[in-house]
Amino acid sequence: MSGTALILGGSGRFGRHMAAELWNKGWTVRQFDRARDELAQAAQGVDVIVNGWNPPYHKWQSDLPGQTDAIIAAARASGARVVQAANVYVFGEGNGGAFGPDHPHKATNPLGRIRMEMEAKLYASDVPLLILRSGDYLDTEASGNWFDRLITKPLAKGRIAYPGDPDVPHAWAFLPDVARMGASFLARDDLPHQLEVTTADYTLSGRDMAAALGEILGRDIRVTPFAWWQLHLARPVMPILKGVIEMRYLWSRPHWMDDSAWRAWCTGFQPTPLVEALSQCAGVSDLLARQDQPRPAHDGLPVQQRSQAPAR
Repeated sequence: MSGTALILGGSGRFGRHMAAELWNKGWTVRQFDRARDELAQAAQGVDVIVNGWNPPYHKWQSDLPGQTDAIIAAARASGARVVQAANVYVFGEGNGGAFGPDHPHKATNPLGRIRMEMEAKLYASDVPLLILRSGDYLDTEASGNWFDRLITKPLAKGRIAYPGDPDVPHAWAFLPDVARMGASFLARDDLPHQLEVTTADYTLSGRDMAAALGEILGRDIRVTPFAWWQLHLARPVMPILKGVIEMRYLWSRPHWMDDSAWRAWCTGFQPTPLVEALSQCAGVSDLLARQDQPRPAHDGLPVQQRSQAPAR
């Protein structure tokens, strides 16, 4: 199955990859232009609305409710399915372990509550819905995420700056895999009216990540602590940092994604091996290019190797 998809936030992380993947799968892709388009009109005749809108943290409270209402109204008018990118914020600071569709949402912090309210509103609207929940993103282009902007910033010096306990498992998702999985779901004729899945992922401690990066670069990579004090100093002039600091707990709360749902639906799906994925990521691929070093031509660390995650 293919059709017409309207992409909201097509220049952002999730929207960019979903647009490319659907286009490559034969879909007609419309990119929403905030400067000239009206959402209800742009959504007419589309089969899918991909929501890649993600304002900065300090604008979530003011922007997300209205954006969600507008998307619901457009989906109702057009009959389109909403594809919503989701994170692990809804589970809350006291939650950990395997995050999946049945894991309780218990967030009490502001950002977690905003995401809970947004998702609850989507479910209550009864529009066709596909929620793709992921851990922290790994992107092939520099997009200002934790991996490329902060963790791998000192990689050329033989180290990473890790923001939490280096022995605690943390969930990561390779954006091309998230998009491939999303497109594979949308190609099906038997999707439920509303469905939530956690996407293909890697569960890595900081030491796991350093070891994989060392394999790619052919040298030992040290794990050093990220200097949180820098963010506290900059917080008065950078409002977004309040949210970054608020979500710091995720780096010390052991968690990983429950993959049972996507494995049941996507029986033939093969996630990208970890070493191959990291080799393509911003912060690594450019370093490889500068070193004139070929990318590893092997399978790398299998996606199911989770040295720090308890058995499921």
